[in-house]
Amino acid sequence: MFLPLCTKAGKALVSRQFVEMTRTRVEGLLAAFPKLMNTGKQHTFVETESVRYVYQPLEKLYMVLVTTKNSNILEDLETLRLFSRVIPEYCRMLEESEISEHCFDLIFAFDEIVALGYRENVNLAQIRTFTEMDSHEEKVFRAVRETQEREAKAEMRRKAKELQQARRDAERGKKSPGFGGFGSTSSSSSSSAIITDTLIEAEKPKPAPAPIRPSGSSKALKLGARGKEVDDFVDKLKSEGENIILPNTGKRPSEASKSLPAPVNTESVHLRVEEKITLICGRDGGLQNMEVLGMITLRVSDEKNGRIRLLINNNDKRGVQLQTHPNVDKKLFTAESLIGLKNPDKSFPLNNDVGVLKWRLQTTDESLIPLTINCWPSESGSGCDVNIEYELQEESLELNDVVISIPIPSGVGAPVIGDLDGEYRHDSRRNVLEWCLPVVDVKNKTGSLEFSIAGQPNDFFPVNVSFVSKGNYSDIQVAKVSQVDGSSPVRFSTETSFVVDKYEIL
Repeated sequence: MFLPLCTKAGKALVSRQFVEMTRTRVEGLLAAFPKLMNTGKQHTFVETESVRYVYQPLEKLYMVLVTTKNSNILEDLETLRLFSRVIPEYCRMLEESEISEHCFDLIFAFDEIVALGYRENVNLAQIRTFTEMDSHEEKVFRAVRETQEREAKAEMRRKAKELQQARRDAERGKKSPGFGGFGSTSSSSSSSAIITDTLIEAEKPKPAPAPIRPSGSSKALKLGARGKEVDDFVDKLKSEGENIILPNTGKRPSEASKSLPAPVNTESVHLRVEEKITLICGRDGGLQNMEVLGMITLRVSDEKNGRIRLLINNNDKRGVQLQTHPNVDKKLFTAESLIGLKNPDKSFPLNNDVGVLKWRLQTTDESLIPLTINCWPSESGSGCDVNIEYELQEESLELNDVVISIPIPSGVGAPVIGDLDGEYRHDSRRNVLEWCLPVVDVKNKTGSLEFSIAGQPNDFFPVNVSFVSKGNYSDIQVAKVSQVDGSSPVRFSTETSFVVDKYEIL
């Protein structure tokens, strides 16, 4: 079996042989195909004395499946349809440059469909999952490594402080009065050397410098302070459409809102319930893909609470697929919704973030979209009148820092804003109009924005959305934490977040 993706002239862009073939044989089959194919049909086949060409036109390209004449043509046609459905998953446009850029992604996907010349029983969703190669063990390994690096840096800072304190103590000892003669001169010289060394060491950049306490009433310079003139200047830049970076995060306001601040007070057993959503929707309606990935991460900081079990309260009714960690007792979780280790005598790792449960929801059901966005550009005599509205469909959620980013044409000036719910921000450098809503909840579930600007309807897509929420979408929570021995309850803290990975209206 041989699968080329070629042009009408027979030039192969991507080719995959599922059985061993010589290069001369492959080039001969490709050269013969343009002379044999018929036009005027969506998908058909051409036979020679030894092989059968089953092909399907894809705009300016052809997807061709070359098999022996003994193969089942119905299975070949079904396999060819699956191959043609894979290509738009990786290539947004069926052009030579796009195919060449994603050629290896296509080959990996083709290998999931056919193995050793035989069709595998897979669908498009399974192919997408297999090619993503998402490894939970790799995530756990990276989390452990990052924790070790943070602890090593903290230990390094502690050692540096101890060395600096030792130098200061030595400096104070050298400053004591001498007993006259050459001893006093030697002591003064040694003290000067130590003071110089301390000053040079203090000027080096440190990973986490401690705040410097002022020794007097000097008002020469205060690091990190901003005067009223600076604030006025920043406000003026914002009013002119400049892109101001937040000093505390180093991100734009729309990017800084994608993550929630970490809780200040946590118990010795701390749980993070995290979800992220990826959504792609068409401008004329129709959900192309929506995926919600969730995970419960456990961190134990007290050794006496290492042998515990978690009671999971799962109120999801959308068909979420659950998966436990390999070291978790799956039978116990299935029967009693309890997360515990297979070996109850062992403890959870101390001071490490461990993912104990993850879930996944993938759907094309439009009724499950948490926040719908409708963008209606209409051409007018002077350009385009754009009406955009949102509606919160999942009324149990409270979305914070919602930013809806609409691209606008460059070089046509600022948009003229009409009706508006919330606030807006025009970024002239990125050519983006950002519609900002502090809170979207059941009391504020709908809103609209109208503006006019020169341009074409296609100029205002894709629309991107970002938000954060302190509640999760799938309604999966930890209800109780108890000891393995005696089932006595254990105090725990929970941190819940629901954020956007990608939310796009094409």
